Amino acid sequence: MAGRINDEDVKAVRDAVPIDAVVSEYLQLRNAGGGNLKGLCPFHDEKSPSFQVSPSKGLFHCFGCQEGGDTITFVMKVDHLSFSEVVERLAGQAGITLRYEEGGYNPTHQRGERIRLVEAHKVAAQFYVEQLESPEAEIGRKFLAERGFDQAAAQHFGVGYSPAGWDHLTRFLRGKGFSDKEILLSGLSQEGRRGPIDRFRGRLMWPIRDIGGEVVGFGARRLREDDNGPKYLNTPETPIYRKSQVLYGIDLAKKDIAKSSRAVVVEGYTDVMACHLAGVTTAIATCGTAFGGDHIKILRRLLMDNGSARVIFTFDGDAAGQKAALRAFEDDQKFAAETYIAIAPDNMDPCDLRLAKGDDAVAELVEPRTPLFEFALRQIVGRYDLETPAGRAAALDEAAPVVARIKNSASQHEVAVQLAGMLGILDTQFVVKRVGQLARWARERGGRGPAPAAGRGGPGADPATATARPFGGPALTLRNPVFTTERELLKLALQYPQLVSPAFDAYGVDEFTADPYAAVRQAIMDAGGAEQGVHDPQQYLIAVREAAPDDAVRAMVTELAVEAIRRKTVDEAYAGEQLVTVRKRAVDRRIRDVQGTLTRLGAGGDPHQLAAVQNELWVLQQYGQALRERGADAL
Repeated sequence: MAGRINDEDVKAVRDAVPIDAVVSEYLQLRNAGGGNLKGLCPFHDEKSPSFQVSPSKGLFHCFGCQEGGDTITFVMKVDHLSFSEVVERLAGQAGITLRYEEGGYNPTHQRGERIRLVEAHKVAAQFYVEQLESPEAEIGRKFLAERGFDQAAAQHFGVGYSPAGWDHLTRFLRGKGFSDKEILLSGLSQEGRRGPIDRFRGRLMWPIRDIGGEVVGFGARRLREDDNGPKYLNTPETPIYRKSQVLYGIDLAKKDIAKSSRAVVVEGYTDVMACHLAGVTTAIATCGTAFGGDHIKILRRLLMDNGSARVIFTFDGDAAGQKAALRAFEDDQKFAAETYIAIAPDNMDPCDLRLAKGDDAVAELVEPRTPLFEFALRQIVGRYDLETPAGRAAALDEAAPVVARIKNSASQHEVAVQLAGMLGILDTQFVVKRVGQLARWARERGGRGPAPAAGRGGPGADPATATARPFGGPALTLRNPVFTTERELLKLALQYPQLVSPAFDAYGVDEFTADPYAAVRQAIMDAGGAEQGVHDPQQYLIAVREAAPDDAVRAMVTELAVEAIRRKTVDEAYAGEQLVTVRKRAVDRRIRDVQGTLTRLGAGGDPHQLAAVQNELWVLQQYGQALRERGADAL
C-alpha cells in the first residue's frame, strides 16, 4: 500500500490552491478590511459573520466557535474528510501529481472512502449521460422534449438515463476498478439474489451535486407504466449523501444567489431546469424531503443575511403545497432574509408555467409579493368562520402563538397588527398585547430570549469589552491592558514577524501572564522562533500550529494570526511600543518579586545572598529606567 504523502507535495498543494477560492465554494465572502475576508461560519449557526479568511496567510478562523486552520483543515472539517483525502482532492484540482514516501503512487491505493464514492458517482453520471443517446432512452428524450427541454438543456444539467437491465451500471463500475463493497456503499447498486444489481433501472436520471460541484447522488424519474416503484426514486442515505443537507441546483445557482442576495426554492428537478432556462438562475430544490434547518444553513452562508436578502418559495396551491408552506414558515425565523411565497395561476409549477406561458411568466412568478408569514397566517385564519365571535377567537388562539415566535419585536408588532386586520378585530392593541403576552410566556418557560449584542472576542467587537476563550480557567478579559498588549504582541509576531524579530525571540514564556498567550509563545519558540517567519511566512504559521500542544492552543494561534491589528498603520515604531510595554511590565513584576525577597531576608540574612539580591534589584531598576527613557533601543 502507498505510504504517507510527500511533505513537499503537501506544501505544493497548499501553495497552489488559494484558501479564499476554496472557501468561496461553500459561502459568500466579503471584504473585512486589512486584506481579510469575512462570511457566515459553516461550522456553527450565526447571524452576523465572525468567520474570517486571510488569503495572504492561507488561514481561516471563526471568532465565534474558534474553528480555524489552513485550506486543508477547512476542507477536512466542512466535508468530513481525512487529511490524505483532502490533499488528493486538492492536488487533482491543481493538477499536481502526488508522491508517496513508501511504495510510490498507486491511484487505487490510499484513497479514502469518500473520494472513492464520489469517483463512482462521477463515473455513473457520465455513464447515464451517454445512455440518454441510446435507442432505449427514446422515452426519456420524449419526456424532456414534452416539457420544453432540448438536448442542450439536458447536457447543461447532466440529465441521463439508466438502462432497464439488471446490472448494466454495476458491471460498468466493476470494469472501472470499483469493488462490490464500494458499489453497494455508494447506493448506486443494491443487493440482489445473486449479488449487486442496479438501484436505478429504466429511469430518467438527474445528478445531485453538493455545493462544491461533486456528484453525491441521483434523482430518478419513473417513465414506464410497468415500473411499480415511486414516481421519483432518490439515492438512499450514504456516507456522502444526506438528503436534508443537499439542494439540487446549488452548484449552478450559488454564485448568482450570493451576487443577488436572492434564492428561489422550487419543488422539483424540472422546476429548477425551467427556472434557470427562463433566466431565474437562483433556483434550487430539495431532494425528496421538506425544506428544513440544514437547507437554511446552506442558503444563509450564501445570502450573508444582509438587509436585502430574499428567499422566495414556489409551492403548489393544493393542500400539500399549503402544508409545505406552513412547514417552511416554522423555520422562517432562522433566516435574517425576508421570505415570500409565489403561487402561479391555476396552481401551475414553474415547469408547466414555462410551457404554457413562456420564460417571462416564470420570471414574473418569482418576483417577491406575498410574505410567507402572511400566506401562513391566511391558511390558519381561513379554516375558521370569521363571521362569528367564537370563530375569530379560535383563529386568534391558533395564529397568535405563530406570530409570537417572531423574534424581532418591531416585526412581531407589525405582523400582529396585520393579523388583527385579517381577523376583522377592530381593537388592534388587544391582538398586539395577546401576542406579546405569549412571547413573554415562551421566554419564561425556557426560551433563550434575545441573543447577546456582541460575540465573545469577535472581529467586530471592541477588544476593551470582549472576552477571550478560557483555557481551563476564568474568562480572559481584554479589559485588562496587560492582556491586551500581550495579545497585540503575539499578533505582530505571527502576522508581521519581520517587525519584531529578533528581539521577540529573546522573550521568555513567563513574560506573558495569560495562560493562553504563554502557550502560544511556547509554540512559536518550539517552531523555531518568529525569525522563521521572515523567510517563509506561510510555512512559519503552519509550523507554529503544528507545534501547539492541543486544539485549544492551535485555535488560539489561528485566531491571533487572522485577527486585525489594533492600529491601521503597522510599522516598526508600533511594534517597538508593544515589545517595550510587555518587557517593562515583566521587569516591573520581577522588581516586585526581588523586593519581596529582600524584605524576607531582612537585615540578619546571609550577606552574600543579600548582596546578590541587591545587585539584581539594581540591574533591574537600571534596565527599567532605560526602557522608559530609550524605548525599543534599550531592548
